[in-house]
Amino acid sequence: MPQDEYRWPCEQCGAQLRYAPGQTSLTCDHCGHIQTIRQDAPRARSRALQEMDLVRGLKDDLSSADMVEVRTTSCPNCGAKVEVQGATHATECPFCATPVVLDTGTERHIKPQALIPFALTEAEARKAMIAWMGSLWFAPGTLLEYARKGRAMNGVYVPFWTFDADTASRYSGERGEYYYETRTVNVRVNGRMEQRQERVRHTRWYPASGRVSRDFDDVLVMASRSLPARLGNELTPWDLGALKPYSPEFLAGFQSEGYTVSLADGHLDARERMAEVIRGDVRRDIGGDEQRIHSVDTNWSDETFKHILLPVWMAAYKYNGKSYRFMVNGQTGEVQGERPWSVWKIALAVIFVVSLGLAILALANPEAVEPVMPDWMD
Repeated sequence: MPQDEYRWPCEQCGAQLRYAPGQTSLTCDHCGHIQTIRQDAPRARSRALQEMDLVRGLKDDLSSADMVEVRTTSCPNCGAKVEVQGATHATECPFCATPVVLDTGTERHIKPQALIPFALTEAEARKAMIAWMGSLWFAPGTLLEYARKGRAMNGVYVPFWTFDADTASRYSGERGEYYYETRTVNVRVNGRMEQRQERVRHTRWYPASGRVSRDFDDVLVMASRSLPARLGNELTPWDLGALKPYSPEFLAGFQSEGYTVSLADGHLDARERMAEVIRGDVRRDIGGDEQRIHSVDTNWSDETFKHILLPVWMAAYKYNGKSYRFMVNGQTGEVQGERPWSVWKIALAVIFVVSLGLAILALANPEAVEPVMPDWMD
């Protein structure tokens, strides 16, 4: 890909355009010109959003039209691979705020098929982040101050894989059914032994086997190792019905990360998630009060995938020499983040609780907290 392929000059003044979140247009910050993004025909849109054959993808046997050469730079701190457009040679990692110098080489990646454009502006994302930070207990006061007055958040398209599969599973196991027996036991009541009746639960086990089937659609796996998986996976829900065919115009003014989780690793993650759902189906099929699963043999068929980009607003905040990251779902406003703890606020809270406890004790029993005077003061 030529380094200057993704440039969006304003038709009126030549300045660089940027995508306007929630719109279908590019805007010029210099002269205010608005330029409409070309919309694909319905047939072209449908073709662009089609699933790709997983077997061919795993064999690296995709057509040249499905691949792309991209310029990327790796962050030395968090390992993010940030894709670069134009002739930029230095930037800041949007994930941890570490300055990075760009590589000059390119990498061959599977081309994104679709993306969800940013729906929230930077101001709306910051408002959501401030509200979330305000709800944190024992967070440093400088954290909220940073959010209010800090530099602009970074809009980043984060890579994800989606996987589809049809499954048919055979299983064997046991179904447990409860039954109760009454027995006599000796108990001590007011110093005397008495006999009482009690019900004791037991489980009777029966062999079970059968078949279950389930079709999976768009199992979502984050393809970035630069973000904690817990935070990235909890930015849900995503409305994948809003996916649009990949168009570089939506990236104008934003950054995008290249995937660092391979298709093969993403597929293994997706299968583990699907297998857990299948085990839930097996338990429901076995029925009874308890279930034991001995084996599940699953046949996987019609496996496909997509490579998509999802919009995330990010901010990095350094506290006591450590970097903390905050993310806002650029479609829904869901917020996730790492948070520092204020030692002073925790200490003050402990002092307050102890003082409150002593005050309550003093009111309930004044003699219990009456100070002891030394003899010489008598």
